[in-house]
Amino acid sequence: MRCVKAAALFKASSVMPVSKAFLLTEAYGLSILAFTSVHMRDAHDLSVQEDGEQIRDILRIVVHPKWNIECVACGNDIALLKMDKAPLLSPSVQTACIPPAGEILPHDTPCYISGWGDLYTHGPIPDKLQQAMLPVVEYSVCSQSDWWGKNVKTTMVCAGGDIRASCSGDSGGPLNCKGKDGKWYVQGVTSFVWATNCNELKKPTVFTRTSAFNDWLDEVMLKY
Repeated sequence: MRCVKAAALFKASSVMPVSKAFLLTEAYGLSILAFTSVHMRDAHDLSVQEDGEQIRDILRIVVHPKWNIECVACGNDIALLKMDKAPLLSPSVQTACIPPAGEILPHDTPCYISGWGDLYTHGPIPDKLQQAMLPVVEYSVCSQSDWWGKNVKTTMVCAGGDIRASCSGDSGGPLNCKGKDGKWYVQGVTSFVWATNCNELKKPTVFTRTSAFNDWLDEVMLKY
């Protein structure tokens, strides 16, 4: 187990601070968007003006070497951003943890997704940060032919797929799950959802499973 800093709000994209001056996010968005800085604030409402916003320049973008934008379902949708300096802790920038390598969550484990994605399919973008409880769907279920089938890999984790799900704009955000020790773990990075409907039965949100990439995360943060 390794504890890391995690912030409540990052404008422009969904990212999570990890160890010193690194941010954890998805690879897909970084493949199509130019990233030069990150804005951090304490508020959960983008319509509220506040002082003390933290701005960090992005010095380096490191995408997983096996990521392929032409094949999102192949996995490896994970990336690290190195900031010019670490964010300052505040009431909304607290400690989260990356789970132990290889950890697999049991079926129906309650976890939470958060983000500023569309409120519903083709719907508006909210001003306030949204959060929803998504129960984990184990691989043996999520990989069934009438679920996600071969599109889901063992390096992924599925959650939701009933009355709540992620939507366009939520990618790169965290799947936070409370451990038996009472600490919160970033078990997943939001990767993809059903293309035509954000909340499709038997099509839960698919996350990059963080515990499948511990070695790579450590390697990058040590190298840079």
